[in-house]
Amino acid sequence: MPAMPELSVVVPVWNGDHSLGKLLPRLFAVLQTAVAGRAEVLVALPADEPVATLVRQAGDTVVPFEPPGYGHALNAGLAAARGRYVVTMDADFSHHPEFVRTLWLRRREADVLIASRYVPGAYASMPISRRILSRILNRIYRTTLALPYSDLSSGFRMYRREVLDDIGPVHADGLDSLQEILVKAFSQGWKIAEVPLFYRASRSWTSGRMAELGAGYLKTLGRLMALRNSVKAADYDHRAFDSWIPLQRYWQRARFRVIRGMVDGSTRILDIGCGSSRIVQSLPQAVGMDMQIRKLRWLRAPGRQLVQASLMELPFADQAFDAVICSEVIEHIPRDRIDLSDMVRVLAPGGTLVLGTPDYGRWRWRALEGAYKKVFPQGYATEHINPYTRKELRHEVERLGLTVLDVEYVGGSEMIFKASKPAASSSDRPALRLAGS
Repeated sequence: MPAMPELSVVVPVWNGDHSLGKLLPRLFAVLQTAVAGRAEVLVALPADEPVATLVRQAGDTVVPFEPPGYGHALNAGLAAARGRYVVTMDADFSHHPEFVRTLWLRRREADVLIASRYVPGAYASMPISRRILSRILNRIYRTTLALPYSDLSSGFRMYRREVLDDIGPVHADGLDSLQEILVKAFSQGWKIAEVPLFYRASRSWTSGRMAELGAGYLKTLGRLMALRNSVKAADYDHRAFDSWIPLQRYWQRARFRVIRGMVDGSTRILDIGCGSSRIVQSLPQAVGMDMQIRKLRWLRAPGRQLVQASLMELPFADQAFDAVICSEVIEHIPRDRIDLSDMVRVLAPGGTLVLGTPDYGRWRWRALEGAYKKVFPQGYATEHINPYTRKELRHEVERLGLTVLDVEYVGGSEMIFKASKPAASSSDRPALRLAGS
């Protein structure tokens, strides 16, 4: 059995335009030196494409696809690729084969690398009409979807295999599949970076072709907006802090102020269900814990401590933290499955528990949640399955042996308890050993 390649290069041919006779030999030469031959080239072709013979003669793999369309060609090529890293590039020689070497050498900088035409150091040689349309398209997508990238429509990219396995195939038929794959990757928390590219357009697009592409882009934009503004996006909590919706922005910032004030002075903090919130980002001494790996991926940063785990089975030693935060978590867990005792176990004597959840004993929250579900069905409110009242939660906290020190509200609806674990008694403290004793 042949060894698995380190790199797969996928070349979709979807509209009859290609320069494979020129491209494939140059690509072969690059791969021989850059990856020492540990690479494969896969050319996605329509089932009846006569150029398939040329591809096979070059020693490359033909991947047939149908129905027609760039998205179907891309799906077929990516599904057949076996490499740890996968490069996609156009077949018309507008993507220079030598740039594959640059992407390969920079492969560890991010999970997805975009060969970008619009970042400092890049240059794009293309007709003015196409340049204007491309710039407008990328600006609309960048702004509407809140993505920090300049060239979302570049098809010259490198992906880690894990990214492609995670996001699955695209649904778009045309070039808008390029935006779809990036939005899915970003929403799953994968790191994306742009590398400046010299790009030379090989052919001009007709006005009819540009109109067809524009219609596809607008259709896909609506679908991707729903994903970006849902809790499925890894950065949902982070973005809510600066939301254009005044109530959401107020709520996130008020919760931030209350919780930060309650843990002020603590040096060992655990944030359970941290999500991508500003709270854990602002506490360098905190361990962020969440069940959703996409949130933790998005939070990755030098020095930041992140753990994927469950509230009911905390993978930490007894008394490991002097403050534990659990905000907007317990209402998502069925009552018969919830057990808060492990939070107390990892809390040091004299430590602080900060526990927050909506107060279903207040009509204001019930009314607000009902309206929120209707206006914003992609939000967290639809996942609330375990309602607490202030009396019920206080009873639960005190049953755990903690003393309630304070209860503050956000918007008169979300209650945040501050409770203390009893300090160790003198009999619980280890005896001092004197020298010579």
